[in-house]
Amino acid sequence: MKKINELLFGCPGIPASTEEGQGKRDTANGIKQCRKLGLDAMELEWVQNVNVSKEKAPEIRKTAEDSNITLTCHGQYYVNLAPTDATKLKPSMQRMVEAATRMNEVNGWSVTWHTAFYLGRGKEETYEIVKKNFKTVMKELKDAGNTNVWLRPETTGKESQWGDLKECIRLSQDIEGVLPCIDFAHLHARYNGINNTTEEFRAILNELEKGLGREALNNMHIQVCNIEYTPKGEKRHLNFLDTKKFAFNWKDLLKVWKEYKIKGVVINETPDQEEGSLLLQKTWRSL
Repeated sequence: MKKINELLFGCPGIPASTEEGQGKRDTANGIKQCRKLGLDAMELEWVQNVNVSKEKAPEIRKTAEDSNITLTCHGQYYVNLAPTDATKLKPSMQRMVEAATRMNEVNGWSVTWHTAFYLGRGKEETYEIVKKNFKTVMKELKDAGNTNVWLRPETTGKESQWGDLKECIRLSQDIEGVLPCIDFAHLHARYNGINNTTEEFRAILNELEKGLGREALNNMHIQVCNIEYTPKGEKRHLNFLDTKKFAFNWKDLLKVWKEYKIKGVVINETPDQEEGSLLLQKTWRSL
């Protein structure tokens, strides 16, 4: 895996300003625009499909390397490793294999998915199904030599979704090459407003380090935004300064990151895209 010696801040997808700054709004120009903006990472948003072809991958890799931009990826939404309809399992697994394979080809660092749903089953039963199928995905990637990218179950924003903090840590303990993607906004919305204080942020990092060691804090893939939620959990992402009703305590969160000396990549997920990414980076550097 690529070694990251600091905390990098990146844009979720191709920056909106790419056409103005670089010309055509495509992945390569988006990477160049991230560097022009002063960001250090970009998340490839493959939430619908893997939109970089095998033929295009060498160009994307070279552009990222020349620009000194670390690539992460949000994988496809249409992944469920614990479906009740057995016909949906193989396509989900193949989507994961495809995204992880392409990330290896572009020399990416980390790829994450919303991994599963409970669908009326208990947490333990669902966990065992997810573990079995995630191991199958990992074996296929290992057999093909595609193991230079972290595979990440993401902490999810609704209690109907598999992926609370303990589950993501446990899966990472059970499968080599897996670490959690910690979405702090999801952990806030999932439980209707908790996980929003300095003490709670510390508790999350303490639990992560207790379960996975310092390696987890040195290789963090983080997602964060302001977020609107209902009693059922996540509703929609908001900008950090949109605090009329919902206010995620992101400034204190950054202070806790600094306190724990974490390393890795932070992807802002606010609707204003690069503005939120730059706000996080500027605030971090001012601490």
